[in-house]
Amino acid sequence: MTTTITLIPGDGIGPEVTAATLRIIDAAGADLEYEKQLAGSEALARHGTPLPDAVLDSITRNKVALKGPVTTPVGKGFRSINVQIRQKLVLFANLRPVFSVPGLPSRFQDVDLVVVRENTEGLYTGLEHEVVPGVVESLKVITEKASTRIARFAFDYAEREGRKRVTAAHKANIMKLTDGLFLDCFRSQAEKHPGIKADDRIIDALCMQLVIFPERFDVLVLENLYGDIVSDLCAGLVGGLGVVGGANLGEDCAVFEAVHGSAPDIAGQNRANPLALLRSAMMMLHHLGKRDVARRVEAAVRKVMVKDKVLTGDLGGSASTTEFTEAIVQALE
Repeated sequence: MTTTITLIPGDGIGPEVTAATLRIIDAAGADLEYEKQLAGSEALARHGTPLPDAVLDSITRNKVALKGPVTTPVGKGFRSINVQIRQKLVLFANLRPVFSVPGLPSRFQDVDLVVVRENTEGLYTGLEHEVVPGVVESLKVITEKASTRIARFAFDYAEREGRKRVTAAHKANIMKLTDGLFLDCFRSQAEKHPGIKADDRIIDALCMQLVIFPERFDVLVLENLYGDIVSDLCAGLVGGLGVVGGANLGEDCAVFEAVHGSAPDIAGQNRANPLALLRSAMMMLHHLGKRDVARRVEAAVRKVMVKDKVLTGDLGGSASTTEFTEAIVQALE
C-alpha cells in the first residue's frame, strides 16, 4: 500500500542526502509517495518566510515527514526551523537511538542506548529579552504536564522495546524548582512502571560517566537543552552525527530528520554521507509498519560497511555520495 509523506529536503547538503536516501528506500520497496515542501533559506527567498504554512499543513495532513538538514543562522536571522516545527506541531519527544556501527572504528564498540529528549520547553525554546542595554535574560520554563508526558513516553518506549532501565538527567541540586519538578514527575512515572529500573544522574556527572562507560546506560530521558547536548555527545561515542538517526514524535505527527547540520562547505560536491538521514528513514519505515523494508536496508548497509568497505570520507573511506548510495542499492538486490 502506497503511503504519502511530507518531504523537506532542506538546504546545504540536504538535497543530496535526501536524494540518496530516497534512492535506497525506494529500491528496497518502501512504496512511498512524496509531497515536497520547502523550509529554510530557499523558502525565505521564494515565499518571504523560512517556514511557510504549507509545510505545517502538509505534515498535519500526512502525519509523517522526512526532513533533511536546514541551516540555522547563528546569533541573528530566523529562528530555528527545527524548533518551530517541534513547537507548532507539539512534537514533544525527540528520540535518538545511539549504537555502535559495525565496520566503523570508534572509541567504543559496545554502545546501545537511546536518548529521549523533551522537545517543547526549557531554556532551548529561546524565550529571551533584553532587560537593559548589556543585560539579557533567558527564561527556563518547566511544566508538570510536559515533564510527565516525556517521562511517560520514556518508560512506555522502554517497555515496548524490551529495554530494562530509564535514567533521568537533571541539575536539581542547583535548580531546585525547575529541575526539581522534572525529577519529581520522572519519579512519579517510575512508580507506575515497576518492571523498569529507574534512576537519575546530575547532568554533569552523567556526561562524565557516558564518556567512561557508556555501556552501562540504556534509556536516558532529559529536558530540552540537556538532551540537545547529551544526544550529540552520545553520537560522538559511536562515530559522530553522520551515523545516527533521529525522530520528533507527537500525538498526531512524526518528523524524522538528519541530526547533523547542513554542511554548506561541501554542498554540491558529491561528498556528503547520507547515513544519518537514511537511519532516520529506517526509523520512519518502522513507524509506518514497513519493518521488513527497514530490515532489508539495515542488512544492506551492514554489508556495504563491513564486507564491501565502501565508505564516504567522513567514515574513513573515499567513496562519493553516489558510490556509497549505489553500493547499498546493489546490496539490496
